[in-house]
Amino acid sequence: MRTEPVTALSPRGIRHVLLTQRWSELTFVHWAVPPDVVAPLLPEGTRPDVLDGVTYVGLVPFRMVGVGFLRLPGVPWLGTFAETNVRLYSVDGAGRRGVVFRSLEAARLLPVLTARATLRLPYRWARMRIDRTGDRVRYTTRRHRLEGAPRGGTVEVRVGAPVTDPGPLEHFVTARWGLHTRVAGRTLYLPNAHPQWPLRHAELLHLDDDLVAAAGLPEATGEPDSVLYSPGVPVRFGPPLPITGTRPVGPRGGSVRR
Repeated sequence: MRTEPVTALSPRGIRHVLLTQRWSELTFVHWAVPPDVVAPLLPEGTRPDVLDGVTYVGLVPFRMVGVGFLRLPGVPWLGTFAETNVRLYSVDGAGRRGVVFRSLEAARLLPVLTARATLRLPYRWARMRIDRTGDRVRYTTRRHRLEGAPRGGTVEVRVGAPVTDPGPLEHFVTARWGLHTRVAGRTLYLPNAHPQWPLRHAELLHLDDDLVAAAGLPEATGEPDSVLYSPGVPVRFGPPLPITGTRPVGPRGGSVRR
């Protein structure tokens, strides 16, 4: 099957809503890397998504707002928190483009435990802050001691003019309509839908981060290839879909033959 196009609008609707939320005050920091660097880090049944011969590693701090189940209102307090993720870009055998999260820092413990238990997403409990002064936005994060080494860092940007004509790169690193994750030995695709991103140019003023290297990507260093900001979008997630052709993982990590 052909890979779905890189598009600013979701290629599919969400008929059965599993989760609702809003992603707010996002900064997208991206580095280009060779596809073979990230290929071993992706779940079975997926491959690196590529644009002009390279793929990208993303560091994305933002505020999660009003997480709600089904079509119910968002959960007060617990459903709103700061988050930072390190992510890669994937394609499955059905041609669906997605995101693979290597780590997700979040400032609420219950959502961290829930996402770990249900979707096996690599969430970590962290202290996080988002501070805005005029056109400057500063994100700080540090994992709690219970999560092991105190990983984290600071991202500070100056928000600039609107991106009036987003190009292929802007769409590639932001317009993602699902995520791939590994649950109980199977790779799943969790689809989402949201309006087109309102994007703005951003200038990186300060970056002090060890989350990307801790996620197994020490090659993503130096000046980023893309820095963008968005005030955010409302999001709906549908039920997870199995990726055909993957096999359960055996007790020692090998595939189980059927």
